[in-house]
Amino acid sequence: MSASPPPEKAPLSSSSSGAVNHSGSEEVATLNVDPNTLTVADLYDKEKFDLETMDNKLVFQLLQCSPEGLTQAEATARIDKFGPNKLPEKKVNPLLMFLSFMWNPLSWVMEAAALVAIALSNGQGEPPDWEDFIGIILLLIINSCIGFYEERGAGKAVEALMAALAPQCKVKRDGKWETMEAANLVPGDVISIGIGDVVPADSRMIISNNVKIDQAALTGESLPVGKEPGDEVFSGSTVKQGEAEAVVIGTGLNTFFGRAASLVAGANEGMGHLQQVLAKIGNFCICSIGIFLVAEIFVMYPGFRYQYRRGMNNLLVLLIGGIPIAMPTVLSVTLAIGAKQLAEHKAIVTRISAIEELAGVTILCSDKTGTLTLNELTIKTDAVKQYSDIPVNDILLYSAYASRVENQDAIDKCVVDSLPNTSMARDGMDMLDFLPFNPVDKRTQVTYRRHSDGTVHRVTKGMSQIILELCTRDMSPEIEQQLHADVDEFAVRGLRALAVAEESVPSGDVEGEGSGFRLIGLLPIFDPPRHDTKETIDRAITLGVHVKMITGDQLAIAKETGRELGMGDTMYKASILNKPEELQGIANSVDELVLRADGFAGVYPEHKYEIVERLQNLGHMVAMTGDGVNDAPALAKANVGVAVADASDAARSAADIVLTEAGLSTIIEAFIHSRVIFQRMRNYSIYTCSVTIRVVTTFSILVFAFKFDFPPFLVLILAFINDGTMMTISTDRVKPSKHPNSWNLKEIFAYAIVYGCYLTLSTLIFFIVIDKSDFFQRHGCKPFSSHNDFSLHSVIYLQVSILSQALIFVTRAQGFFFTERPSIFLMCAFVVAQLVATMITVYASWGFTQIRSAGWHWAGAVWIWDIVWFVPLDFIKFGMASVIERFAAASSPPQPGMPVSNEQVELARQRTRMSMDAAQNVTRISTIPSRGASYYAPNMQDHVSHRRNFGARVKHMLTRSGKNVHMDNNELRRLQSTQAQAASRVLSSGGK
Repeated sequence: MSASPPPEKAPLSSSSSGAVNHSGSEEVATLNVDPNTLTVADLYDKEKFDLETMDNKLVFQLLQCSPEGLTQAEATARIDKFGPNKLPEKKVNPLLMFLSFMWNPLSWVMEAAALVAIALSNGQGEPPDWEDFIGIILLLIINSCIGFYEERGAGKAVEALMAALAPQCKVKRDGKWETMEAANLVPGDVISIGIGDVVPADSRMIISNNVKIDQAALTGESLPVGKEPGDEVFSGSTVKQGEAEAVVIGTGLNTFFGRAASLVAGANEGMGHLQQVLAKIGNFCICSIGIFLVAEIFVMYPGFRYQYRRGMNNLLVLLIGGIPIAMPTVLSVTLAIGAKQLAEHKAIVTRISAIEELAGVTILCSDKTGTLTLNELTIKTDAVKQYSDIPVNDILLYSAYASRVENQDAIDKCVVDSLPNTSMARDGMDMLDFLPFNPVDKRTQVTYRRHSDGTVHRVTKGMSQIILELCTRDMSPEIEQQLHADVDEFAVRGLRALAVAEESVPSGDVEGEGSGFRLIGLLPIFDPPRHDTKETIDRAITLGVHVKMITGDQLAIAKETGRELGMGDTMYKASILNKPEELQGIANSVDELVLRADGFAGVYPEHKYEIVERLQNLGHMVAMTGDGVNDAPALAKANVGVAVADASDAARSAADIVLTEAGLSTIIEAFIHSRVIFQRMRNYSIYTCSVTIRVVTTFSILVFAFKFDFPPFLVLILAFINDGTMMTISTDRVKPSKHPNSWNLKEIFAYAIVYGCYLTLSTLIFFIVIDKSDFFQRHGCKPFSSHNDFSLHSVIYLQVSILSQALIFVTRAQGFFFTERPSIFLMCAFVVAQLVATMITVYASWGFTQIRSAGWHWAGAVWIWDIVWFVPLDFIKFGMASVIERFAAASSPPQPGMPVSNEQVELARQRTRMSMDAAQNVTRISTIPSRGASYYAPNMQDHVSHRRNFGARVKHMLTRSGKNVHMDNNELRRLQSTQAQAASRVLSSGGK
């Protein structure tokens, strides 16, 4: 297949899409096109070729391959053309990543300060302010280097973990079978798949040995689907039975998963939640600086008649000291380290800012099967019903006789596993004949000879109504009535019923007439919860996260699972969401119903989308779990999409967090660690905004009241030391919040203003005591000659440095600062930073920056002064917290389980969190349940009407949200054909 430009459309025979010429003999038509002239675009053009349906011989001809596979040379050439068999990854240019730490509003202000220092701070016989210019540039570079190193390191760690999850496959190369990564597959490769294997690429079956494929992630079918030679199998589906060989027809983006994931990827754009928060905090700091800059300009020049150069130094003090230049770096480092920590707990973060959003999750929407439950059918032995004198253990043994011990389906496996030892299923007997399950008879049957007495017997198990019709011995109306009552009881409890009957064969002949089947038992089958699920849900509730079950299973099964897990059984069929008339007596509105329900059953993709959207519009942060390609759009819609263990590539691509361990317990650990990370970021944000207020107000007021000129180089040193110390907060020991976290910027700014003004007051009073009295001089401190004595600069620097940095110990603790031990790194960094500041005050005499040593007496006086002023900070914190809590309680979103008025709904919609602005508005692929599930429960109902095809729905919902998505008609037909195939299987089963 050449890489030349696409040729004109080749004339194809009438059978080029796979049709067979039936005139006389069944001769497979040939392609009237030269495969060597085809491009990749031509190959996957549905109007030209349909690799899904054409005859296998045409597939081999078109792909220029054979059942013997490709040579390594051919495969190497094709991977250059088709690309690797994986979804494309966005690679970030390292240089651009590094420069991004210098490209934000806070950095712009510092860069402006550098320009002021080099371009505007000169004249009047003085050179440009080279010292401050070089210091500012170094500060920018150091911050960028630290942020780049940590985020790059976290990204590499995630890449390594994701690489470890790369699936393997068996492929025939150069006529030999070998195992390699699925990413190296190309169209034309011949692969081998067996029980437990994940199909690595879209393929056509060549050889099929009793193969059944679980493609629930694609079509939602609850039972594996049989596949014959010529059938297509999709990447991501799992082999549940048999072995097969297949030829690869599509890889990477040219698979069903790839096309769906590319649709989702187009919607994952927009400004993230954390970026919005950082932008608002930055605007707060910039506005604060701007107000005092303008005030200083008017006061110094028109008011005090300052010389140009003298005033520029004071403006530089505000620009350098007021901007929290390290904030983006500190928060990035905190998130990067947090991502590494989460990876250690089996949660891989694919979007680093999702850690911050996970801390604010208030509702977790979880699938049932495989997440809350084991996805393994189990016999509930303590609920087995008896209809004869045969004990329960023997009923289980007889039913195991009537089960396969190899190549088992789900029912046979759960029956055999119910025995104390699976070998008992064939011990003490010789199997003479076995009738496997089929959709017509809906039962299995075994004829066997006992070793103990040589007698021959038959046992059958299957659908209760079918078994009841077979039973003629010892049957009475009472037993029949009891059976129906027991089946109904199981159905109400969400248990699936499996009847068991036995008969003896007096003649001893395999085909001999039996004594008549006798009903002996009814086995309740269910998918049991994971051993840790109940504890996990209890922990989630303790953390303030409400767990809702969103399942496509039956309502009765969902309720029974909810009762067992203690998560409640207030659940409804999802169809009620579109039938407001059915809400009478249940809820006042659909919003209230969604909020108060413990879960929904019979959920289709559009229902899951609507549930998430309504919860988000009510002001809740929603996490969603999923594993299939049809879950991918919903994962993108949720605030935090979580791909559970063994999820498909499409789900992983759309998710923000990928779990590598089964169950929900990993998510709870992620909640806890994300809240720890959030607390670190919140503590730092309050601290850094407080320091901004403190610096701009302190030095502005000192200029206004005393014409005090503080050297900008000392502020630069202050910024260096503070930033270096605050980097350690990314590993600080903090207690996670007991409730979901959210960015309350009004709270942060309120704390910042109060703390900042208090710290400013401490400096102003200190300066006034020094200037207006001889209090410190009476205790051995040397006097100062004027307001701008160089030694006084050193003293004020130390006072600002100690108390400003000590504030972090107050903001990081929820109680008194001494009740929560900080990390060793933070404590050591603080001690080292303040020792450096003290040495500068005591010994430094730098004429170029207007500072002179002040001696140990002044250093001691400053330490005592700051300790005295530090003590009340905790009490200020407690007072602020009590006031803020009153306002927070009045403005919180309505809680799950509580009535919701129309007014509350409207208010909640108005205050929906900022993350909603960045939420991706996409939907999921539709699913079609399988009719074969009737084997497990005779009263299961399938609802296959009122559904649109996946492509149309995704296109509609993406464009409805303002996303520009194009999907041609060929692709719409391609996606719809999968549903058509599934629907045909439902119809062909004839309702059996």
